[in-house]
Amino acid sequence: MLKSNYSGKILEAGTDEAGRGCLCGPVVAAAVILPTDFTHPFLNDSKQLTEKQRKILKPIIEQKAIAFGVSFVDEKEVDKMNVLQASITGMKRSIELLEIQPEFIIVDGNKFKTYKDIPHETIVKGDAKYLSIAAASVLAKTYRDEFMEKLHQEFPMYNWKQNKGYPTKQHRNAIREFGITSYHRKTFRLLPEQLKLKL
Repeated sequence: MLKSNYSGKILEAGTDEAGRGCLCGPVVAAAVILPTDFTHPFLNDSKQLTEKQRKILKPIIEQKAIAFGVSFVDEKEVDKMNVLQASITGMKRSIELLEIQPEFIIVDGNKFKTYKDIPHETIVKGDAKYLSIAAASVLAKTYRDEFMEKLHQEFPMYNWKQNKGYPTKQHRNAIREFGITSYHRKTFRLLPEQLKLKL
């Protein structure tokens, strides 16, 4: 059972991101403040859910949340600031988009920087422990997936509709064959052989 609250504060926001391990596209972050009585049988860490379950949950979370925010950190920003900073930046931006300022923030993972002097706690695997972080993980993942499906229409050869930009064998083979797009992260090791020196 996921817990509804960590801090005892009513306006507790959970935040999480999606797309850190991808070779292309944005890191997408979300922040959600849920009412204390919110429950849903599906709601769990978004990685444990099917795509169909996440799509069902998205409008329910948006409708029932006291407030939510979703932000995109594009691949150029990811290259400029590194993926960890991009994740923290995305989470802060999504908190900024909340219509109500939270009294406390719980963050998935183990790294965060204080936002507006609001107390926070980082929680490793928080998306499998707290409802608001799980809800944020669902929003971050569904918004990112939809975005990658749109990009797929522009570059169908990489099959982003299916792999969403993650380093699948098929995605890597397409990079070998067609090269990279403007959406690929230039600072990432896009192919394993990038590390092999041709002597």
